[in-house]
Amino acid sequence: MNHHEYKKPLPIITDRSKPFWDAAKDKILQLPQCKNCQHIRAQFEDFCPKCGSELFEWKILSGHGTIWSHCVFYQKYFPEFEQDLPYGVVLVELDEGPKLISNIVHQEQTQLKVGLRVNAYFEDVTDEITLIKFTLSKNE
Repeated sequence: MNHHEYKKPLPIITDRSKPFWDAAKDKILQLPQCKNCQHIRAQFEDFCPKCGSELFEWKILSGHGTIWSHCVFYQKYFPEFEQDLPYGVVLVELDEGPKLISNIVHQEQTQLKVGLRVNAYFEDVTDEITLIKFTLSKNE
């Protein structure tokens, strides 16, 4: 795949999210963990949503989780995704607690169901951006 021809929307990288995206390029999933209450969050806000602390550190996660919810899109809402129809969107609950919205790759989208085990899959879409998607666990 020619990375320079990627036509789908890309994340906007901020100073606060840059460590997340830098790690993804290295095939590592990491999220902010509160130094006060240890809550791991999937967002990059200034304060912990549990205790309000500003203190956090980046925690490397296993990349393993479970499909918590999912849906399949059959209609074209964005022209960039037309070639992928039907495509699935999943809410994955990581083993460490946080939930990420993403896609399942290398799998028939209509076969997805809540409770299936998944593993992080790192897709290099441009020279600068690696997206974190998921594959079904081979142990299913």
